Amino acid sequence: MATFPSNNTALRGIDSRAVFITRTYTHLLAGILGFIVVELGLFESGLAPVVAQYMLGVPWMLILGAFILTGWLASRTAQTSSSIGMQYFAYAAYVVMEALIFVPLLYIADAKAPGTIDSATLITALGAGGLMFVAHRTRKDFSFLRSIILWGGVLALLAIVGGLVFGFQLGTWFSVGMIGLAGAAVLHDTSNIILNYPEDRYVSAAMQLFASIALMFWYVLRLLMGNRN
Repeated sequence: MATFPSNNTALRGIDSRAVFITRTYTHLLAGILGFIVVELGLFESGLAPVVAQYMLGVPWMLILGAFILTGWLASRTAQTSSSIGMQYFAYAAYVVMEALIFVPLLYIADAKAPGTIDSATLITALGAGGLMFVAHRTRKDFSFLRSIILWGGVLALLAIVGGLVFGFQLGTWFSVGMIGLAGAAVLHDTSNIILNYPEDRYVSAAMQLFASIALMFWYVLRLLMGNRN
């Protein structure tokens, strides 16, 4: 005789998913606030110009490589470690690394294009928030975007490396394309959080979404600055 889950079991499943989603967005907000606190600390203490000048004087390939490696290690740790402490450590390390790599761009924007940081923040918040709303409203599975994001990321990385090696500038359309890629990542990540992500990995889920939003913010800011960095 076939048995079916009781209504109480189904409700518990829904409740546990809701708790997971709430925890994920709470940790996402914590990561964003942590990023802001680190940036404010660097700029208010006068360390930002020092960090910016140092990073601008180092070959960008080294910084990019270190950032990619750190990001991969942090993401891997958050996804696989059974220790919640290690997951938090990986997330915190990633947020700090993001804050550091943003320093030169924010320093130049603040000095040469006043007001663009506020505008980029607003545009990113509206864009990412709108995409997350669409994912929650439709509850559609956007997992098909994964392959597009992966291939787009590889092509973008090749373009960045090519620009650094051969000295050509990546123009406005590259920034527009990267904003679109980041938007697809936000949509994919949100859909994955709603439907598929393991419920004990809310720290990892928050970090994935944080990374996608940070990518969008970077290229929105570049676009508003006219790619002067």
